[in-house]
Amino acid sequence: MLTYEQKIARGLEMADAWKRMDWRAIADMFTPDGVLHSMMVEPIVGREAIYARVSALGDGLERIELKIHHIGVVDGLLFMERSDEFTIRGKFGSAPVVGILEFDGDLIKTWREYYDRAHLLKAMGVTQDFDHAGRD
Repeated sequence: MLTYEQKIARGLEMADAWKRMDWRAIADMFTPDGVLHSMMVEPIVGREAIYARVSALGDGLERIELKIHHIGVVDGLLFMERSDEFTIRGKFGSAPVVGILEFDGDLIKTWREYYDRAHLLKAMGVTQDFDHAGRD
């Protein structure tokens, strides 16, 4: 079981992997059956499904930084209040986010994300929600 300090270190490591746009490193921080859940859409389940999602988000992405404003552990869960800043296809955008990470050993079991999806899509310059692309 990770200590308070180790959980914070893992959260910072995750933010660094996003900044490097190292999609494989991000996915590998999850358990094989891990869950990435943006709360307003269906969860992504499984390390390889998470890899497919985060690497697809990198299409057109020139830079991204998860700017952490507050980070701490409450009831064993890691909370990160942050602003995600990015440049995609030459356009700068930013979105306020709260992420909550639940660990199983030193890997992430569940990562829940809370943000205003319409705000994020507008900041990305996306007219159609990418989560529904290719779905009936």
